[in-house]
Amino acid sequence: MKIRRNCISAIAAAALACSAMGMMQAYADDSAQICVTVADAQGKLAVVQQEITVTDADGDGALTINDALYLTHEQFYEGGAEAGYHSSVGTYGLAIDKLWGSENGGSYGYYVNHTAAMSLADPVKTGDYLDAFVYTDLTAWSDAYSWFDEAKKDVQSGEKITLTLSRAGYDADWNPVTLPVENAVISVDGNATEFVTDAEGKVTITLTDAGSHQISASSSTLTLVPPVSIITVAGETTESTATETTATETTATESTTTEETQTTETTATTAGTTSATTAATTAGTTTAASTTAASSASPKTGDASGIGFAAVLCGLAGIGSFVVARKHED
Repeated sequence: MKIRRNCISAIAAAALACSAMGMMQAYADDSAQICVTVADAQGKLAVVQQEITVTDADGDGALTINDALYLTHEQFYEGGAEAGYHSSVGTYGLAIDKLWGSENGGSYGYYVNHTAAMSLADPVKTGDYLDAFVYTDLTAWSDAYSWFDEAKKDVQSGEKITLTLSRAGYDADWNPVTLPVENAVISVDGNATEFVTDAEGKVTITLTDAGSHQISASSSTLTLVPPVSIITVAGETTESTATETTATETTATESTTTEETQTTETTATTAGTTSATTAATTAGTTTAASTTAASSASPKTGDASGIGFAAVLCGLAGIGSFVVARKHED
């Protein structure tokens, strides 16, 4: 009889545990962890790879780009989503009316994992990278979405890091293509360096400062939506550190920073005769075009709390079964 009572208690505990796991799975299915980057109307990075827990904010039964952007503004824009973001259903479906406080008649772009989205209703899932931006060129819409091949990377101090910078473009038949960005100036933590990308969009740098560094780029010939790569260098961070950045076959810059003064010495290094050249990269005739919601080539147009909750329920289930068993034994 005692064995039977213990079996009943064990079955009850297992049932409660399964229920907790089911609730945890339901929570996971109702949310997604993604990284969001937003560039504002001045072409500046307002949000940089911030992790957002996406839930069904608009109540349409799906986790979408619209939910992600709404929640990003709710969390990071002063005044929340009510002040900085708005979307509505128009001729071409759900589209942005306001992004990061800017209302410009619908000139916005958004990409998921470096691919132009068709609509704000496109789904997002855990692990996705969402990049959204406000067009700065409202005449020719020449803003070129650009990105590095490494969104995030962990390295050792002094380790060589090779990045490739690409941009979205079009071929002669207006089909979307990926093009290398040549002669783009690399910046580290907002400071421009002497280093530029080559004809293939590649550049090699070395970081010595421990901690997280934001790598971006700009161009004198293109209106780049600022790309970003977060490079984390292993080691302990200090208030005053030195960073050395080098570019393959170009120049080396050594910067030494003290608490009150900063001296930067740049030495040009040449192996043989090295000269910077600029080559125009053309796939047929590439022309920046106005982006509309109807264009398929353009976007204009495991949460830890769930696991903790399940663990609590499982613990309660175990306690409950123990009490029931003791009661029957008594």
